[in-house]
Amino acid sequence: MEDRQKLQALVDELNMYQGQAELLQQQIEGLQATITDITIAKDTLKAISGKNDTETMVPIGAGSFVMTELKNTDEVVVSLGAGVAVKKKIADAEETLEDQKKELEGVLQKMNSDLQKITNYITKKSPEAEALLQKVEGQDQ
Repeated sequence: MEDRQKLQALVDELNMYQGQAELLQQQIEGLQATITDITIAKDTLKAISGKNDTETMVPIGAGSFVMTELKNTDEVVVSLGAGVAVKKKIADAEETLEDQKKELEGVLQKMNSDLQKITNYITKKSPEAEALLQKVEGQDQ
């Protein structure tokens, strides 16, 4: 009966780690999407800098756009997080976005490292669970 209890505890532990790995993977995907958004914003700022009176399409939601003309490309409104946004010169906005991107890339690197550690642990412990399962099934016969 002791082997059966060990097996159950090991299976529970592996399931817990698997759940953590899946959650971490979802968070990583969200973080990657945010980093991509920042990169697009930086590229857009470079493209519009100094190009007043240029026609562009602005998204209004649900895959719909409105044509508009850029009147002032010297300043933009940049989100700082927590619902706070400020008006900044283009160069300052690019710097803010780069800082945000670097910070998120550091977090992403840490999350990827944590995911790898969890995956390695699961890989290491799975054969142990398999061996216990074989042993328990052998005892039942």
